[in-house]
Amino acid sequence: MTLRRTMRAQDHIVALAVRQKDTTLMSQTTSTPSQATPQATQSCVIAPHLKDAVTATSGKYGRMFAGLPINDCAPDDLRALGRSGALLDAQRDTPDDASAQAAPTAAGWPIFGQFIAHNITADRSLLQAHASLGELRNFRSPSLNLESLYGAGSSGNPYMYDRFDTDKLILGLTDSGAERDLPRNTQGTAIIGDPRNDVHLPISQLHVAIIAFHNAIVNWLRAQADSPPSVFAEAQRLARWHYQWITVHEYLPLLVGADLVEDVLTHGRRFYQFEDQPYIPVEFSDGAYRFGHSQIRTEYQLNDHTSGRIFPDLMCGCQTTQARVVDWRYFFDLDPARPPQSSRRIDARLVHPLIQLPEAIVGATETPEQASLAYRDLQRGRALDMPSGEEIARAMGVAPLSAEEVGLGAHGWQGETPLWYYVMREAAAREDGVRLGAVGGRIVAEVLIGLLEADPTAYLASDPQWRPTLPGAKAGDFRIADLLRFAGLA
Repeated sequence: MTLRRTMRAQDHIVALAVRQKDTTLMSQTTSTPSQATPQATQSCVIAPHLKDAVTATSGKYGRMFAGLPINDCAPDDLRALGRSGALLDAQRDTPDDASAQAAPTAAGWPIFGQFIAHNITADRSLLQAHASLGELRNFRSPSLNLESLYGAGSSGNPYMYDRFDTDKLILGLTDSGAERDLPRNTQGTAIIGDPRNDVHLPISQLHVAIIAFHNAIVNWLRAQADSPPSVFAEAQRLARWHYQWITVHEYLPLLVGADLVEDVLTHGRRFYQFEDQPYIPVEFSDGAYRFGHSQIRTEYQLNDHTSGRIFPDLMCGCQTTQARVVDWRYFFDLDPARPPQSSRRIDARLVHPLIQLPEAIVGATETPEQASLAYRDLQRGRALDMPSGEEIARAMGVAPLSAEEVGLGAHGWQGETPLWYYVMREAAAREDGVRLGAVGGRIVAEVLIGLLEADPTAYLASDPQWRPTLPGAKAGDFRIADLLRFAGLA
């Protein structure tokens, strides 16, 4: 299939210049009209009418492993892997709990990971095969700075803030009048910094929780005897730093192992290097970090009374009813008497609702496989001329997976393995699907920690000896359970 290089009309982006230095590439862009086609490979799964909703800012993507051979997979082979009923389809009758099988990862962590992805990347380009990195545009600053929460602040995005108390973000009301929804316009569209955070109920409710967390910090600061002169600025700093702490000290150890996190923090990054400004490696954004798609469950229990399939049952874009408000005990370790539901293990397969995404999510498609997130992920890697997983393993000095560990030979696959699939198979074959392996884990840990080390407003760059100051279960530490309790949601 030939994919034409196009973009939605409001994106209007073409590359004017591309500068390559060492492993990074920066693009400067301007606008030109273009017409989108449904054949193009979208970078994220999002309702089509939301793809133009965020104003462009400067941004850059690059290669973490420049110069490696391209793994130029045949499009027909990718379709054969990613279509409905094929190898990557976990099928309708595979129970979530059969995949989880005592996996230690609670169901909320892949949602937290998705929130991070939306915080640091937002590429809306529609790519053809062998596209130039100069044509990719990150609509996010590459920083874990909660940009998707705060937007441009109360001056730039006043509609996201309480007009009577601009230190606080505004919350929406459920049908019973509780502040447990996102703010919405009269048509139900969420008024937030990133529309992707209203694609499904779990991430929508997590965004609500982070808003409530910020507002609770404002109240906490005002109650202090030495309340700061700028309450909003201090509340924003505390919200960012505690969120970053959770990312480094709770999320990443679960995802890649505490030893790897400690190694990167202590001995530095080996492969993710940059000068002056950080970039988003495509090996991260369009390869390793998409592992979380395999962790998503078919069905989620939201609370004691309500459950539903991730798509279409838990789609958002309308007022959240009280019956659908998330009880976070079902998503994170909050109550020893009620263990949370588990995520699926990382097994290189996606649940069927992600293989047949609703038209409201992906728009009209010309072929059935274009509704498959698995096919989209595979095609995205091909479009960006990604090296194979085996090539990156060799570049890292890691023993590549064997043909048996990859498991594609029996399905007629020839050649080496697409990076996205390789990272998931590495997790399944070498870590029992519980966490990422040496290749995927190293890419993810180095990039997330590197972005924090490069951001002068982040705690790792500004004050690496800092410890959490908000009240939690343990002094000097702060966990997702502490965040939810502090926000009054647990």
